[in-house]
Amino acid sequence: MDDTQKWPEIEKASAGKRRELVLQGSVVDGRISSNGGLASAIYSLTLLNYLEISQCPSLTEIHEDIQQLTNLQSLILCRNKLASIPDVIDKLTSLKVLDLSVNNLTSLPEGITRLRELNTLNVSCNSLEVLPDGLNQCTKLSTINISKNRIMGFPSGFFSEDLDLLSSVMASDNSIDRLTADIQKLAALKVLDLSNNKLSEIPPEMSDCSKLKEINFRGNKLSDKRLEKMVNGCQTKSILDYLRGKGKGRQAEGGGEADKGKKQQRKKKERAEAKQDEVEELNKVVVRVLHVSDAPTALTVQVRAEVKDVRPYLVCCVVRGMHLKPGNSLKRFLMAQTKLHEDVCDKRTIATIATHDLQLVKGPLTYDVKSPTELKIVPLGRKEMTAVELMRHLQLEADDLRKQKKRQNVTGLHKYLQILQGKTFYPCLVDAEGHVISFPPITNSEKTKIKKTTKELLLEVTSATSLQTCKDVMDELVAKMAELNKFTVEHQEEVSSDGEEGSPQEPSGPREMSSELIVQQVRTVDHDGNLKVVYPSKTDLNKDIDNLTVIW
Repeated sequence: MDDTQKWPEIEKASAGKRRELVLQGSVVDGRISSNGGLASAIYSLTLLNYLEISQCPSLTEIHEDIQQLTNLQSLILCRNKLASIPDVIDKLTSLKVLDLSVNNLTSLPEGITRLRELNTLNVSCNSLEVLPDGLNQCTKLSTINISKNRIMGFPSGFFSEDLDLLSSVMASDNSIDRLTADIQKLAALKVLDLSNNKLSEIPPEMSDCSKLKEINFRGNKLSDKRLEKMVNGCQTKSILDYLRGKGKGRQAEGGGEADKGKKQQRKKKERAEAKQDEVEELNKVVVRVLHVSDAPTALTVQVRAEVKDVRPYLVCCVVRGMHLKPGNSLKRFLMAQTKLHEDVCDKRTIATIATHDLQLVKGPLTYDVKSPTELKIVPLGRKEMTAVELMRHLQLEADDLRKQKKRQNVTGLHKYLQILQGKTFYPCLVDAEGHVISFPPITNSEKTKIKKTTKELLLEVTSATSLQTCKDVMDELVAKMAELNKFTVEHQEEVSSDGEEGSPQEPSGPREMSSELIVQQVRTVDHDGNLKVVYPSKTDLNKDIDNLTVIW
């Protein structure tokens, strides 16, 4: 019998009908050890779409009852000591992300090949010798990482037209000794890492993978010594050009005049496809996610239980690499935030966005409630006042605006003021020194206001509607920031045209700045330190946002 009192995270997930659960670290590992495994109650959390159990050396197996979690989209079981995975994993028909890295697996169940929605599979750092046949049935597979195993070859049918979405194959540090010409069938392949294997040949047909942008064959003893020298020091394009040349030579040996027309047509098609891919790549914006575990000084937000009846939902993240100094970039960003408030947030009635200069934020933060007379803040563009005073000022301003425009209906400002009507307490985000830095949905503080010199931003989204609403709005905000950042970098000739921040003499070439954004996860925890939500998780930023590439 499980002692469920030792698993408060499971109880809270059940009571709160939560869709995300993370169990990790020494405390959880101790419970698994003393309990002889995971508490069986975890398999009754059928609403979960994200489950992570990691860094638990006592976890050696997963019970077949995992099949009950049919709503799971992400299952993260990394850095444990798992020796096997039950074959019933194929019952998780919604699963998109499966991470089994850094365990003791010697084989994978056939059930994995029946996961039709799977797009990311990570089984790196195990003791696998073979992969199951039939992985080509996972037709939505986009990324596979099998690095640091004992695998001697790819399964039959792996290089198949069925995997027309497979863009990244990471297979370094194995014993793979053969790569077949069928690799050309992976039409979407962009990244291929086969470093430190036992390959002696690289098939010329690989040069027909028209989207291939990054390859790594270092550490293989190739029979073609010239090619071996190239893979140890040259870029992808040079290697592909060399392989393409070898392929042409082979064709010339058996070709004739009848093939010339086809060759010319193929060349023309390849050039057109390459040009199209180049345009697509240039139009893309990149967001790289930095995991909490990679940042020991990561910011955390503690959520007090009292906010449940006021404004319960909050997600945060940190963004680095946003260029706000050049030209009108800050103004464009603030205008974009206002437009999101108008459209996606429905004039702040559904959700509210706040942005802060991270360097001015004293963590850890607390999401709390205060009475209207107790809550004090320095609102944007104003002096310090209580919430009562601020609400009175804003109401008078809204009334004056309505009279000036001779409107009968309330304005947008009226609408979000009404959200707090009748509330005994108001929500607020408080820093480690007790200062209120945000009063949603009304305003955030002048003390943490972003400026042109801001280099790191804390993003905050709150809502009374749902946690998913917060995440959807944050997804839109991050995607918009990435788009604006790319625009800023590409239009650096506009820098300082108004003579404000900097001068035309400053370096402004495209190589001076990168448009890539770094988004660092922020954990939101309850009063006892138990995880409520982490943003972004692997189920976030996963929507079909045009021209956005997310690197995990």
